[in-house]
Amino acid sequence: MPLTPHTRPLTAADAAHLLRRTAFGGTQAQTRALTGRDAREVARERLAFTDAAAPGNPFDPTDAATPGAGVQLTRAAWLFELLYGPHPLRERLALAWSNHFVIGTDKVRNVPMLASYLALLRRHAATGDFTRFALEVAQSPAMLRYLDNAQNRRGKPNENFSRELLELFTTGIGHYTEDDVREGARALTGWTYEGGRGNKNYLEETRFVFRPAQHDAGRKTYLGHGGNLTGEDVVRLAATHPQTATFVARKLHRAFVRDTPDERAVAASAETWRRTNGNVRAVLEELLGSEVFYAPENRSAVIRSPVEFIVGAVRALGQPKLEPKQILNLAQTAGKMGQLLLQPDTVKGWDGGREWINDSTLLTRMQVAAALTLGPQAPQLAEPPSLLALLGSERPPLTAALDGLGPKQRTYLALISPEFQLA
Repeated sequence: MPLTPHTRPLTAADAAHLLRRTAFGGTQAQTRALTGRDAREVARERLAFTDAAAPGNPFDPTDAATPGAGVQLTRAAWLFELLYGPHPLRERLALAWSNHFVIGTDKVRNVPMLASYLALLRRHAATGDFTRFALEVAQSPAMLRYLDNAQNRRGKPNENFSRELLELFTTGIGHYTEDDVREGARALTGWTYEGGRGNKNYLEETRFVFRPAQHDAGRKTYLGHGGNLTGEDVVRLAATHPQTATFVARKLHRAFVRDTPDERAVAASAETWRRTNGNVRAVLEELLGSEVFYAPENRSAVIRSPVEFIVGAVRALGQPKLEPKQILNLAQTAGKMGQLLLQPDTVKGWDGGREWINDSTLLTRMQVAAALTLGPQAPQLAEPPSLLALLGSERPPLTAALDGLGPKQRTYLALISPEFQLA
């Protein structure tokens, strides 16, 4: 059975909830603009991305003088897009996919390689074809470099990517065998890339290449299918495996519904996934317009990650212009709080949820909130944000405690409140 649609017109609290989950938050005016609308129609509109980017991005990674500087500028450029871009849901999804199809800048330091990877995540953010998405990721130089498939050749197979394709990107643990990993690695031999190798070539363009002489063309058996399977074959078989629908749908529920998803709701989304042949856009449209999404028990049920906290604060403030140095510092500060863009902790990504919160990270969140509201470099606001924009309710429990305070103090206390840490 598909998820039950939310049929009532959106209330102000509903609209605020939707913006917190799909746009990192929003202003009073943005919330009011959605009030009274149909939930499914709004979900459909928000998923209608273009390739438009935030104007005036001051960060150009191709200006970097070193590989490390290129990585830093790439992070800052992405944070600028997260803060000011016209499609926050596209960027929200790209952030989620970067925690699914993981690469890391500890190994991937080529600027065009990183740019191509981010463009791929955006292009497929709400993909209609998960199999195509998985194939393009598998053939991206960033992934070939990160999981060593560029060194995978006949007679000397490298199993790193073959293993993670199953364990982390598609079926999940328990739905494949070690033979599948070995046979998949054989099928993926000969997939490599040209260009951008070595520290001196960090600005050189890269491209996927297939080297037939390095490919094992023998018969293979993979996930119950036999034949002279190619790399394309094993990616397709993994991406269309029935369990992949459940595995990836669960991740979407963790990102948009709650940190500990209801497995019945996950199963309903997995059914939609299978029915639409891996159409992520269809799954998301149903999910974001459902009773499950708007259920009271699923509100304030996702702990904001460090990046989501920073971006949510700036968007709730009305997206005031920050200086480039401030944005560079915020990108590094997100790392201090446990989420350095393009550098998850391990290949399985950030665990998220309760792992985002400890004494040290809470203190850093307070420091970020103070810098944005009370500090000497705090942006000057035309008007302070409303409690609806900050906390998702016109009369939150904190109202009495905040009454009588000045706008800056009121905004600061709202940003450090438990209510703001949750989306």
